[in-house]
Amino acid sequence: MAETRTIEIEVFRYNPQTDREPRYQTYPVPFTDDMSVLQGLQYIKDQLDGSLTFRWSCRMAICGSCGKMVNGVPSLSCKTFLRDHYPKVRIEPLAHFPVERDLAIDQTDFLRKLESVKPYLVPREAKPVAAGEHLQTPAQMQAYYKYSQCINCLLCYAACPQYGLNPSFTGPAALALLHRYNADSRDAGRDERMKLVNAEEGVWGCTLVGYCSEVCPKDVDPAHAINQNKVNSTLDYFLRFVMPRGGG
Repeated sequence: MAETRTIEIEVFRYNPQTDREPRYQTYPVPFTDDMSVLQGLQYIKDQLDGSLTFRWSCRMAICGSCGKMVNGVPSLSCKTFLRDHYPKVRIEPLAHFPVERDLAIDQTDFLRKLESVKPYLVPREAKPVAAGEHLQTPAQMQAYYKYSQCINCLLCYAACPQYGLNPSFTGPAALALLHRYNADSRDAGRDERMKLVNAEEGVWGCTLVGYCSEVCPKDVDPAHAINQNKVNSTLDYFLRFVMPRGGG
């Protein structure tokens, strides 16, 4: 039988509609070594305080809903274990985002930026379904596959000091997904996306800290995607002098 211990979970509490300022509330939670931080929060909500608000869905590090600051580190709470933070752990909402309530953040800014990068394939030419698939070689798929693994968990935004200082910066996940589609051989939207890459809020806003890639739970490596697009942006700048836009 698994040994049960008790951990203190200190939780950020804040309701902007009723509270003048945030506070922290500590709960004693019994746990076993196989329990995640998310399960600890669920225990608090189910057994101790039903008013606690937080997001979660799949519990399998797939949906990206349960991101939190765990002892100051952006983490998926379903993938982070209580045993690694015994005897006390502090849980806060992801940094750099407005708080909706308690641990739930307002994602509006990220969703706007995600939409701005056109995160979908722009077909090179109209092709009826009857004509078959848009085929790729394994090498062509490998060029973008890593960046397609992003689950929009926003840990990289909480880790990004530049986004914290300058909210207009498009940010790691959105720029990584931009690179994913620009690198796809089936896509023809590069010229439109490069306008954002080259803009003031694009890749040149990144200061190369690299913490975004360190905290990414899917090894997407947004810092590398951004660096790749700094190269692309530089080429785009110089090529415009020798090759008209849309030229061969």
